[in-house]
Amino acid sequence: MPLLALVLFAGLGAQLPARADIYLCVDASGRKELTDNPKPGCKQLDVPNNIPAPSARKSSGPAKPVTTPTDFPKVGDSEQRARDSDRRQILNDELRAEEKKLAELKREYNKGEPERQGNEKNYAKYEERVKSMAENIARAEKNIEALRREISNIK
Repeated sequence: MPLLALVLFAGLGAQLPARADIYLCVDASGRKELTDNPKPGCKQLDVPNNIPAPSARKSSGPAKPVTTPTDFPKVGDSEQRARDSDRRQILNDELRAEEKKLAELKREYNKGEPERQGNEKNYAKYEERVKSMAENIARAEKNIEALRREISNIK
């Protein structure tokens, strides 16, 4: 009998709505905090017990294609080609500059053994500079890869 009562109680308890008092606290600097642990100076908020759950999205099959409104401004083919050409030129200029920068970084890096500078009497400083140079080279290589990918995506 006690087991049956426990099962019934657990079943009823699972169906009761969860309820927690919520308090609004404002500190001396004016910051607001919502909490379920009251502190001195906090006000209890009146929150309804039954807040409806968000409705689930109903899928009515495959997504409908996005249509452009008829009055949406359009760019002519020749203007779009000119824009693409300008974009390609800008990206090519950036690519050349990045490749030049990479060549300079690699020359200075000297295959992992750059010349020590006068202020690098401490070997740790030298190692830190070498590590930074390697990171700069990797970043430049990633930039070059991204620029080439962008250029290849232009129609």
